[in-house]
Amino acid sequence: MPFDEAKTSRAVRELLAGLGVDPDSPELRETPGRVTEFWRERLVGYEVDVAAELQALPGVLAPCPVILDRVPFVSTCEHHLAPFSGCAIVGYLPGAGGTVGLSKLVRVVQAFANRLQVQERMTQQIFEALATHLRPAAWGVRLTAEHTCMSHRGVKVHDVPVSTYLFGGSWQENPPSEFL
Repeated sequence: MPFDEAKTSRAVRELLAGLGVDPDSPELRETPGRVTEFWRERLVGYEVDVAAELQALPGVLAPCPVILDRVPFVSTCEHHLAPFSGCAIVGYLPGAGGTVGLSKLVRVVQAFANRLQVQERMTQQIFEALATHLRPAAWGVRLTAEHTCMSHRGVKVHDVPVSTYLFGGSWQENPPSEFL
């Protein structure tokens, strides 16, 4: 579904009114437009063609492991529309699908982060994208994040990182130490 700016702006205006504040006050008059632009940026991941990002580089490259550590991301919990943020470790041992540019792995993490998400699904989506498009001999994904839906509501505990991870191919039984 395409992003509908007018509908989003109207919904923000209604939310403000529903919260008991005047959306026409000088302080809030421009808020619906600003919030609309914020969400347009925040959900840009739906527009990314992950397959196009994971096109192999030309030529023959050494089949050495490629592991990106501490790839930062910010995503949005689909349950509360609250942010969660952290870092990803993404890596693979090239196989039939070849090797991709390093920035492409970062773009794949960002593509899935810039959608309404849960961390477990995001881990699975990155994992499956690597498997499908790179066809590596081994691959892994680990996400570690802190969730404001847990720290700012409900149990209200801070500094509790959540880790999710998946490993495939020859790393399934023996992942590299960078992931541990």
